[in-house]
Amino acid sequence: MLVRPLANGVVVGLDVGGTATNATVVDESGRFLVDRLVETPSCVLDGPAAALDALARSVDMVLELTGTDLGAVRAVGLDTPGPSSADGVLSAKGATNFALPQWYGFDIRSALEMRLGLPVVYNNDGNAAALYAHVAHFGADAPHRSSISAIVGTGLGGGVIESGQVVKGATGMAGELGHVHIPMHGLLADDQPLPACNCGFAGDAESVASLTGIMKNLLPYWLTRHPDHPLASVPIKDAAKQVRGLGERGDPLARGIFEQQAMALGRLFTIAANFTDPNAYFVGGGVVEAAHDFRDWFLDRVRAHTQLREEQAKATTFALVPDLDMAGARGAALAALGLVAT
Repeated sequence: MLVRPLANGVVVGLDVGGTATNATVVDESGRFLVDRLVETPSCVLDGPAAALDALARSVDMVLELTGTDLGAVRAVGLDTPGPSSADGVLSAKGATNFALPQWYGFDIRSALEMRLGLPVVYNNDGNAAALYAHVAHFGADAPHRSSISAIVGTGLGGGVIESGQVVKGATGMAGELGHVHIPMHGLLADDQPLPACNCGFAGDAESVASLTGIMKNLLPYWLTRHPDHPLASVPIKDAAKQVRGLGERGDPLARGIFEQQAMALGRLFTIAANFTDPNAYFVGGGVVEAAHDFRDWFLDRVRAHTQLREEQAKATTFALVPDLDMAGARGAALAALGLVAT
């Protein structure tokens, strides 16, 4: 599809989740015209046709909100949870939040491009958030810097940015940091079972550093250490969601769980330090949405568990992903902005 010059135009970013789509608009200077969440139902559980209609409504809504004419839109950035190809073809085995068989192997990028009549640039949601964190942190120096982002949510997403560009790999699965195997010696207690991941691996980063890891692996073990804990009487799925709030209040069980998660991320970043040697490490997800004291404590613990050489420690930084609830849509928009600005 022909890409029109960006002059006096804008780019729309769409971050698609299981229940909602967040939309944003960025102009040619890189200025975001939206400073809050602009959410509409994603309708992904109703199948591709309903979801594409919903995405079109998201575009219309954010343009109306910003007083922007559709004719000014030069491209759309789209992100979804993976797994998917680099070009936006969802996994043939199903992707996160895209459970209906109609989604298996579905080319969501091309379908949205046809629906809107505009160029669409695709990234998975972890890569989009990683790109936004990178650009927000480095600003004008972003094209000359590299970074690694770990996004701790239901799973563990992430992204690798090199010279300001998302590293996607041959099949679009680069940056799947959650499925990197990490050393477990010293992370687990002597009697703690090897954690299992939903992907089928055992002992990968996501099996520890994720909400699913808390529910399946960490909390059941820690409750054996604290049998009288109030969470012992709560269904495990509900109990797992309460751990962060307890961690904010300094609960010993919760802090023990988050210490293990911080260690897992530190070991993951240690691998990255010896593989890509990035300028920055970013942490996002639920910990960013927590109280300031807790999220600062967590980031400090991740830093403490990341083993860097003296030269690396002087040259790199650790930071939280900013504006996390908007990071995906903003990163998706920035990726599309890169297309039309070249």
